[in-house]
Amino acid sequence: MKLYNRINGDELKRQLLESDEERITLSFYQYYNLPNPNFFRDYFYIHLEEVGVFGRIYVAKEGVNGQISVPKNNFDDFQKVMSDITFLDGIRLNIAIEDDGKSFFKLKIKVREKIVADGLDDSSFDVTNKGMHLDAKSFNELASQDDTIIVDMRNHYESEVGHFENALTPDVETFREALPLVEEMLEKDKDKNIIMYCTGGIRCEKASAYYKHKGFQNVYQLDGGIIEYARQAEQQGLENKFKGKNFVFDDRLGERIGNEIISKCHQCGKPCDTHTNCKNDACHILFIQCEDCAEKYKDCCSKKCSDFSQLPLEKQQELRFGMEFNGTKFGKGRYKAHHKDEGLMMD
Repeated sequence: MKLYNRINGDELKRQLLESDEERITLSFYQYYNLPNPNFFRDYFYIHLEEVGVFGRIYVAKEGVNGQISVPKNNFDDFQKVMSDITFLDGIRLNIAIEDDGKSFFKLKIKVREKIVADGLDDSSFDVTNKGMHLDAKSFNELASQDDTIIVDMRNHYESEVGHFENALTPDVETFREALPLVEEMLEKDKDKNIIMYCTGGIRCEKASAYYKHKGFQNVYQLDGGIIEYARQAEQQGLENKFKGKNFVFDDRLGERIGNEIISKCHQCGKPCDTHTNCKNDACHILFIQCEDCAEKYKDCCSKKCSDFSQLPLEKQQELRFGMEFNGTKFGKGRYKAHHKDEGLMMD
């Protein structure tokens, strides 16, 4: 029995785009002591593949973290798979806000050291002593108080396109970087109300326990993250304090939460919050690009990348290892647009 996808990714994407099957995108996580992550990984793969699940799931000794899509017609069967696993029975499923069903095109389940890379020594503090959970109504009430600080525990490219009003947005590329930086930023505010939030809640589960260990007195976390907040705000008619778009880690790259566009195209500076990856595979940097610049630069982040991507594949392979592009070092949107880029100089 195959426990990995063996079909070409481009072919799977084509099949998904041409399919009219309705799919539901969702995320979930659960911290749990898994004695044998490899065994669970294979068991989980077999049963999720049977019900047509696509997506990306990380399994570790500390639990499970998944972002997936499920065929709408198989959703009851998927819930049965989850409920048959004791520690996943009854967990919250964060259903996507904006969803065309084209978020994932294959199933990948990987065993990792941790379900979120945080760089923490979990044995040094009580990871179960977490911050108090807030629903959307409680979040709004506490956020309006003068002695409250709201902290975005996501990365800079996520908060750039959307964040809560008056939130601190650390200039980091990873959660691992955010933890010590936020601690430093809040060093003089340990007695204030600290509300943390992230996409679906998983990063705040660990961060809130860590900050309580570090001496912060009043630590809170937004239950279910931005996704659940948006759902509750709409259902209950609450004021939506989130501005802009929620970045998501699948092919959609974002879902609209607030009506505002708070970011700009990285190339021309006009209002825009559409993330994309540079079409030059030797670069592939994540950046924000408007439709006009996408046409001008042929879906690339610079003229240099645009010129390179139009070379014959053999020529690209010959040159790519001797060239440096905006994304060569895998940065996330950290580059200058090169408005005066002259492109490639070639014989």
